[in-house]
Amino acid sequence: MTTMDETGAGTDTTTEYLHEHTPRLAWATHAPEVFKAMIKLDAAARKGLDPVIYELVKIRASQINRCALCLDMHAKDALAAGESVERIVQLSAWEESRHFYTAKEIAAIELTEAVTVLTDGFVPDEVYAKAAEHFDEAELTQLIAAITVINAWNRFGVTTRQVPGHYKPGDHK
Repeated sequence: MTTMDETGAGTDTTTEYLHEHTPRLAWATHAPEVFKAMIKLDAAARKGLDPVIYELVKIRASQINRCALCLDMHAKDALAAGESVERIVQLSAWEESRHFYTAKEIAAIELTEAVTVLTDGFVPDEVYAKAAEHFDEAELTQLIAAITVINAWNRFGVTTRQVPGHYKPGDHK
């Protein structure tokens, strides 16, 4: 890369990144039937769900679960589908950035957090009720399925230390 110094002269700069870690386990190779079932479950969970909400849910759960592979994948998918960088960046601080999202998106994000972090052992009634105001029963069921599936993907990715950075939108379709 060439950058300009204060005199306008170009200088070559190279950023050296740390080496990638090695995945612990190629789980999809060792359990191909489980992987195929996850792909089918994922496809079934997305049916009837707004694609924007679907990606926001996947990104938010992956942020909470710290799944770098899924963050890489779903942020790229969301960008490829036309989502703004601003909304993706602000998602980790959505409570302070509510004005970037619709009421329905906020209800989905709140439900995602409640299902993902079950520290109290349940999803609070008020969170569920807010989601139920914005989603009919069929769509709410699909939303819960999508949240559940991304949490399962996150657990595979985090546990086996999958490496982010190589995904291109459309790779998994």
